[in-house]
Amino acid sequence: MTSIDDLAVRIPDGATLALAPDYSGVSMVTIRALIARGAKDLHLIGVPSVGFQGDMLIGAGCVATLETAAVTLDEYGPAPRFNAAIKGEKIRMIDGTCPAIHAGLQAAEKGIPFIPVRGIVGSDLLAHRDDWTLGQDPFGEEDGPIVMVKAIRPDVTLIHAPLADRHGNVWIGVRREMMLMAHAAKTTLVTAEKIHDGDLLADEQLAPGTIPGLYIGGVAEAEKGAWPCGLFGRYGPDDAHLKDYLARARTEDGFASYLDEFVFAPKAAE
Repeated sequence: MTSIDDLAVRIPDGATLALAPDYSGVSMVTIRALIARGAKDLHLIGVPSVGFQGDMLIGAGCVATLETAAVTLDEYGPAPRFNAAIKGEKIRMIDGTCPAIHAGLQAAEKGIPFIPVRGIVGSDLLAHRDDWTLGQDPFGEEDGPIVMVKAIRPDVTLIHAPLADRHGNVWIGVRREMMLMAHAAKTTLVTAEKIHDGDLLADEQLAPGTIPGLYIGGVAEAEKGAWPCGLFGRYGPDDAHLKDYLARARTEDGFASYLDEFVFAPKAAE
Protein backbone atom coordinates (compact mmCIF):
# COMPACT_ATOMS: atom_id res chain seq x y z
CA MET A 1 0.00 0.00 0.00
CA THR A 2 1.27 3.44 -0.91
CA SER A 3 0.17 6.95 -1.88
CA ILE A 4 -1.00 8.42 -5.18
CA ASP A 5 2.02 10.73 -5.30
CA ASP A 6 4.31 7.73 -4.81
CA LEU A 7 2.64 5.91 -7.71
CA ALA A 8 3.36 8.95 -9.91
CA VAL A 9 7.01 8.90 -8.85
CA ARG A 10 7.26 5.19 -9.72
CA ILE A 11 6.44 6.04 -13.36
CA PRO A 12 9.80 7.45 -14.46
CA ASP A 13 10.35 9.91 -17.27
CA GLY A 14 10.75 8.07 -20.56
CA ALA A 15 8.74 5.05 -19.37
CA THR A 16 6.51 3.02 -21.67
CA LEU A 17 3.11 3.36 -19.99
CA ALA A 18 0.07 1.21 -20.84
CA LEU A 19 -3.32 2.87 -20.29
CA ALA A 20 -6.83 1.44 -20.49
CA PRO A 21 -9.67 3.12 -22.43
CA ASP A 22 -12.05 5.48 -20.65
CA TYR A 23 -14.79 2.82 -20.39
CA SER A 24 -12.48 0.55 -18.41
CA GLY A 25 -10.50 1.44 -15.28
CA VAL A 26 -8.62 4.73 -15.68
CA SER A 27 -6.63 6.17 -12.80
CA MET A 28 -7.30 9.83 -13.48
CA VAL A 29 -6.13 10.73 -10.00
CA THR A 30 -2.66 9.37 -10.84
CA ILE A 31 -2.70 11.10 -14.25
CA ARG A 32 -3.19 14.41 -12.45
CA ALA A 33 -0.32 13.54 -10.09
CA LEU A 34 1.92 12.69 -13.08
CA ILE A 35 1.17 16.06 -14.66
CA ALA A 36 1.72 17.84 -11.34
CA ARG A 37 5.17 16.27 -10.94
CA GLY A 38 6.12 17.30 -14.51
CA ALA A 39 6.50 13.86 -16.11
CA LYS A 40 8.35 13.92 -19.45
CA ASP A 41 9.00 11.79 -22.55
CA LEU A 42 6.41 9.11 -21.82
CA HIS A 43 5.61 6.48 -24.46
CA LEU A 44 1.88 5.88 -24.06
CA ILE A 45 0.26 2.66 -25.23
CA GLY A 46 -3.53 2.78 -25.52
CA VAL A 47 -5.03 -0.65 -24.94
CA PRO A 48 -6.41 -0.54 -27.51
CA SER A 49 -7.46 3.13 -27.45
CA VAL A 50 -6.86 6.11 -25.18
CA GLY A 51 -9.13 8.96 -24.16
CA PHE A 52 -9.17 11.78 -21.62
CA GLN A 53 -6.10 10.62 -19.70
CA GLY A 54 -4.03 10.54 -22.88
CA ASP A 55 -5.33 13.91 -24.05
CA MET A 56 -4.42 15.51 -20.73
CA LEU A 57 -0.93 14.02 -20.62
CA ILE A 58 -0.26 15.09 -24.21
CA GLY A 59 -1.54 18.62 -23.58
CA ALA A 60 0.63 18.92 -20.47
CA GLY A 61 3.76 18.05 -22.45
CA CYS A 62 4.31 14.71 -20.72
CA VAL A 63 4.28 12.55 -23.88
CA ALA A 64 6.92 11.93 -26.54
CA THR A 65 5.27 8.96 -28.30
CA LEU A 66 1.73 7.67 -28.58
CA GLU A 67 1.05 4.11 -29.75
CA THR A 68 -2.62 3.26 -30.08
CA ALA A 69 -5.43 2.16 -32.36
CA ALA A 70 -7.51 5.26 -31.65
CA VAL A 71 -7.74 8.44 -29.62
CA THR A 72 -11.36 9.01 -28.74
CA LEU A 73 -13.39 11.02 -26.29
CA ASP A 74 -16.48 9.16 -27.53
CA GLU A 75 -19.60 11.31 -27.71
CA TYR A 76 -17.83 14.30 -26.14
CA GLY A 77 -16.02 15.11 -29.38
CA PRO A 78 -12.49 15.08 -30.85
CA ALA A 79 -9.50 15.04 -28.49
CA PRO A 80 -8.33 18.68 -28.67
CA ARG A 81 -4.82 18.52 -27.20
CA PHE A 82 -4.00 15.34 -29.15
CA ASN A 83 -5.16 16.99 -32.38
CA ALA A 84 -3.09 20.11 -31.64
CA ALA A 85 -0.01 18.00 -30.87
CA ILE A 86 -0.32 16.04 -34.11
CA LYS A 87 -0.80 19.16 -36.20
CA GLY A 88 2.12 20.84 -34.43
CA GLU A 89 4.31 17.72 -34.78
CA LYS A 90 4.92 17.71 -31.03
CA ILE A 91 4.57 13.95 -30.52
CA ARG A 92 5.52 10.82 -32.45
CA MET A 93 2.47 8.81 -33.49
CA ILE A 94 2.61 5.03 -33.93
CA ASP A 95 -0.60 3.82 -35.56
CA GLY A 96 -1.80 0.39 -34.47
CA THR A 97 -4.92 -1.72 -34.65
CA CYS A 98 -6.98 -3.15 -31.81
CA PRO A 99 -6.09 -6.79 -32.62
CA ALA A 100 -2.40 -5.99 -33.12
CA ILE A 101 -2.07 -4.18 -29.79
CA HIS A 102 -3.82 -6.98 -27.93
CA ALA A 103 -1.70 -9.55 -29.79
CA GLY A 104 1.55 -7.76 -28.95
CA LEU A 105 0.61 -7.73 -25.28
CA GLN A 106 -0.37 -11.40 -25.47
CA ALA A 107 3.08 -12.21 -26.84
CA ALA A 108 4.68 -10.46 -23.87
CA GLU A 109 2.27 -12.22 -21.53
CA LYS A 110 3.37 -15.59 -22.96
CA GLY A 111 7.06 -14.68 -22.94
CA ILE A 112 7.47 -15.04 -26.71
CA PRO A 113 9.10 -12.46 -29.04
CA PHE A 114 6.22 -12.09 -31.50
CA ILE A 115 2.78 -13.40 -32.38
CA PRO A 116 1.11 -13.92 -35.78
CA VAL A 117 -1.86 -11.78 -36.82
CA ARG A 118 -3.65 -12.19 -40.16
CA GLY A 119 -6.02 -9.23 -40.39
CA ILE A 120 -3.38 -6.56 -41.08
CA VAL A 121 -2.32 -8.07 -44.43
CA GLY A 122 -2.90 -5.51 -47.18
CA SER A 123 -2.91 -2.52 -44.83
CA ASP A 124 -0.74 0.55 -45.45
CA LEU A 125 0.27 0.31 -41.79
CA LEU A 126 2.82 -2.36 -42.70
CA ALA A 127 4.88 0.22 -44.57
CA HIS A 128 5.22 2.31 -41.41
CA ARG A 129 5.89 -0.36 -38.77
CA ASP A 130 9.38 -1.78 -38.51
CA ASP A 131 8.20 -3.95 -35.59
CA TRP A 132 5.72 -5.82 -37.83
CA THR A 133 6.92 -8.12 -40.59
CA LEU A 134 5.31 -10.43 -43.13
CA GLY A 135 5.87 -14.17 -42.90
CA GLN A 136 4.35 -17.51 -43.86
CA ASP A 137 2.67 -20.25 -41.88
CA PRO A 138 5.61 -22.60 -41.13
CA PHE A 139 3.24 -25.57 -41.08
CA GLY A 140 1.79 -24.78 -44.50
CA GLU A 141 -1.79 -25.13 -43.28
CA GLU A 142 -2.85 -21.60 -44.23
CA ASP A 143 -2.36 -19.98 -47.63
CA GLY A 144 -0.98 -16.46 -47.98
CA PRO A 145 1.13 -14.29 -45.72
CA ILE A 146 0.62 -13.52 -42.06
CA VAL A 147 1.95 -10.59 -40.03
CA MET A 148 4.39 -11.16 -37.19
CA VAL A 149 3.68 -8.55 -34.48
CA LYS A 150 6.53 -7.92 -32.05
CA ALA A 151 5.78 -8.38 -28.34
CA ILE A 152 4.70 -5.25 -26.48
CA ARG A 153 6.07 -5.15 -22.95
CA PRO A 154 5.24 -1.89 -21.16
CA ASP A 155 7.45 -0.67 -18.34
CA VAL A 156 4.33 0.18 -16.35
CA THR A 157 0.62 -0.54 -16.57
CA LEU A 158 -1.57 2.01 -14.77
CA ILE A 159 -5.18 1.14 -13.88
CA HIS A 160 -7.98 2.00 -11.48
CA ALA A 161 -10.00 -0.85 -10.00
CA PRO A 162 -13.08 -1.26 -7.82
CA LEU A 163 -11.31 -3.40 -5.20
CA ALA A 164 -7.85 -4.34 -3.98
CA ASP A 165 -6.71 -6.14 -0.84
CA ARG A 166 -3.69 -5.75 1.43
CA HIS A 167 -1.97 -8.70 -0.26
CA GLY A 168 -1.80 -6.63 -3.46
CA ASN A 169 -4.50 -8.59 -5.28
CA VAL A 170 -6.70 -6.42 -7.51
CA TRP A 171 -10.24 -7.20 -8.64
CA ILE A 172 -11.06 -6.01 -12.17
CA GLY A 173 -14.18 -8.11 -12.83
CA VAL A 174 -14.95 -8.60 -16.53
CA ARG A 175 -12.45 -5.97 -17.73
CA ARG A 176 -10.02 -8.60 -18.97
CA GLU A 177 -7.87 -6.13 -20.92
CA MET A 178 -6.51 -4.96 -17.56
CA MET A 179 -5.51 -8.54 -16.70
CA LEU A 180 -3.64 -8.77 -20.01
CA MET A 181 -1.97 -5.41 -19.42
CA ALA A 182 -0.79 -6.52 -15.98
CA HIS A 183 0.56 -9.83 -17.29
CA ALA A 184 2.47 -8.09 -20.10
CA ALA A 185 4.00 -5.20 -18.16
CA LYS A 186 7.12 -5.19 -16.03
CA THR A 187 5.01 -3.81 -13.17
CA THR A 188 1.45 -2.63 -12.62
CA LEU A 189 0.44 0.32 -10.46
CA VAL A 190 -3.12 0.54 -9.20
CA THR A 191 -5.51 2.91 -7.53
CA ALA A 192 -8.55 1.25 -6.01
CA GLU A 193 -11.94 2.53 -4.86
CA LYS A 194 -11.87 0.39 -1.76
CA ILE A 195 -9.50 -1.90 0.13
CA HIS A 196 -11.06 -5.33 0.67
CA ASP A 197 -10.69 -6.69 4.21
CA GLY A 198 -10.04 -10.28 3.16
CA ASP A 199 -8.10 -12.12 0.47
CA LEU A 200 -9.67 -11.61 -2.95
CA LEU A 201 -8.10 -14.81 -4.28
CA ALA A 202 -9.69 -16.81 -1.47
CA ASP A 203 -13.18 -15.75 -2.56
CA GLU A 204 -14.51 -18.15 -5.22
CA GLN A 205 -16.73 -15.47 -6.75
CA LEU A 206 -14.09 -12.73 -6.88
CA ALA A 207 -10.98 -14.78 -7.64
CA PRO A 208 -11.65 -15.32 -11.40
CA GLY A 209 -11.67 -11.54 -11.96
CA THR A 210 -8.66 -10.83 -9.74
CA ILE A 211 -5.11 -9.94 -10.78
CA PRO A 212 -2.76 -11.73 -8.36
CA GLY A 213 -0.53 -9.51 -6.27
CA LEU A 214 2.65 -10.91 -7.83
CA TYR A 215 1.94 -8.70 -10.87
CA ILE A 216 1.28 -5.57 -8.80
CA GLY A 217 3.99 -3.09 -7.86
CA GLY A 218 1.91 -0.70 -5.77
CA VAL A 219 -1.66 0.05 -4.67
CA ALA A 220 -3.12 3.32 -3.42
CA GLU A 221 -6.66 3.71 -2.12
CA ALA A 222 -8.50 6.42 -4.06
CA GLU A 223 -12.27 6.77 -3.81
CA LYS A 224 -13.62 8.17 -7.09
CA GLY A 225 -10.11 7.71 -8.50
CA ALA A 226 -11.43 7.51 -12.07
CA TRP A 227 -13.24 10.88 -11.82
CA PRO A 228 -14.22 12.68 -14.00
CA CYS A 229 -14.39 9.48 -16.08
CA GLY A 230 -16.61 6.69 -14.82
CA LEU A 231 -15.83 3.29 -13.38
CA PHE A 232 -17.70 0.21 -14.59
CA GLY A 233 -20.35 -0.95 -12.15
CA ARG A 234 -19.68 1.91 -9.72
CA TYR A 235 -20.37 5.37 -11.19
CA GLY A 236 -20.76 7.06 -14.53
CA PRO A 237 -18.76 9.87 -16.08
CA ASP A 238 -19.20 13.45 -14.89
CA ASP A 239 -20.77 14.80 -18.08
CA ALA A 240 -20.75 18.45 -17.07
CA HIS A 241 -17.09 18.34 -16.07
CA LEU A 242 -15.97 16.51 -19.21
CA LYS A 243 -17.85 18.95 -21.41
CA ASP A 244 -16.18 21.81 -19.53
CA TYR A 245 -12.78 20.18 -20.11
CA LEU A 246 -13.48 19.83 -23.81
CA ALA A 247 -14.54 23.46 -24.14
CA ARG A 248 -11.44 24.72 -22.34
CA ALA A 249 -8.97 22.34 -23.95
CA ARG A 250 -9.73 23.62 -27.44
CA THR A 251 -7.16 26.37 -26.78
CA GLU A 252 -3.77 26.31 -25.03
CA ASP A 253 -4.82 29.05 -22.63
CA GLY A 254 -8.07 27.29 -21.81
CA PHE A 255 -6.25 24.03 -21.18
CA ALA A 256 -3.75 25.82 -18.95
CA SER A 257 -6.62 27.30 -16.92
CA TYR A 258 -8.10 23.80 -16.54
CA LEU A 259 -4.78 22.44 -15.23
CA ASP A 260 -4.42 25.37 -12.83
CA GLU A 261 -7.85 24.67 -11.38
CA PHE A 262 -8.01 20.88 -11.31
CA VAL A 263 -4.39 19.68 -11.26
CA PHE A 264 -2.20 22.28 -9.57
CA ALA A 265 -4.76 23.83 -7.20
CA PRO A 266 -6.18 22.24 -4.00
CA LYS A 267 -9.54 21.85 -5.80
CA ALA A 268 -8.02 18.95 -7.76
CA ALA A 269 -8.25 16.79 -4.66
CA GLU A 270 -12.01 17.26 -4.27
